[in-house]
Amino acid sequence: MSSIAFLEVEADDRAQVQAAYSESLILEGKLQDADVLEQCKETEVLSCFIYSKIQEKELDLLPNLTLIVTRSVGFDHVDLDACKKRNITVCNVPDYGSHVIAEHVFALLLSALRHITEADERVEGGTFDYQGLRGMALRGKTLGILGTGKIGRRVAQIAHGFGMKIVAYDVCRVTELTDLLDVEYVPLDELFRRSDIITLHLPALKETEHIINAEAFEKMREGVVLVNTARGALIDSTALLQALKSGKVSHALLDVLEHEKNFEENEELIEHPNVVSTPHIAFYADDSMRNMYIDCFESIDQFRRGKTPEHTVKPPTIVCDLPHT
Repeated sequence: MSSIAFLEVEADDRAQVQAAYSESLILEGKLQDADVLEQCKETEVLSCFIYSKIQEKELDLLPNLTLIVTRSVGFDHVDLDACKKRNITVCNVPDYGSHVIAEHVFALLLSALRHITEADERVEGGTFDYQGLRGMALRGKTLGILGTGKIGRRVAQIAHGFGMKIVAYDVCRVTELTDLLDVEYVPLDELFRRSDIITLHLPALKETEHIINAEAFEKMREGVVLVNTARGALIDSTALLQALKSGKVSHALLDVLEHEKNFEENEELIEHPNVVSTPHIAFYADDSMRNMYIDCFESIDQFRRGKTPEHTVKPPTIVCDLPHT
């Protein structure tokens, strides 16, 4: 049995892992798949992605485990308290591709607001006619950014390049955004009232669950565009569907869904003509996947040299003085 195991490795990435750790166990499956836990039972270092749930019962079957490296920004699939009790170090990859997620925001916006898919289908069908395909320009529109972490900041940079007005909501202010990109931090209700387009870049926390709900939609502009490349739980799907039916939301551009594990619950939403949905691909690009593994390897190497890995997951020390609403 190998002392290092890499799970959820796609065929395109196997060579990169093999070159770095030739003796490692490399599997495409997640930890809960058949026989995967058994193959990993002697593993000391485990690298995975977000679909491997590592809780008490899995840890009990991995007695030699000393390091977990999840190749993701989020780490809510790992029981940190259980790992702490067992003296297991947990690392993540804090920023393997914030720029590609920000780019996907604008890929969604431009493709939907300029009717790219519909126009392509029309031409392929033999009709070269622009009537009915009038689009919406981004220049001069107000973009509301919920969350100005790494991804939100990248979105602001791109939006500034498009000549958009930018308002933002966060409990922590990034002064460079104000100084360099003219971003205006505002209370949440004001962001709802002023934004032509709202894009979500918040983590999935108890405090942020359904931050976009029926009450929030009531405060938004008629015909607002909503983009979510963060977490599905940020939006109350039932309220979103009603807002789409009423016209309050003109377009919902979703890379994540609230009910990804019970897909049937999403059917009416994703079939709505003004919804564009992609299967959580905002992060999925050439350099982001490469960076994901590079940072993972760095954490493993630092740990094996007896150092505390730079990307060890630990509660941040943050002082925030901005209002929450």
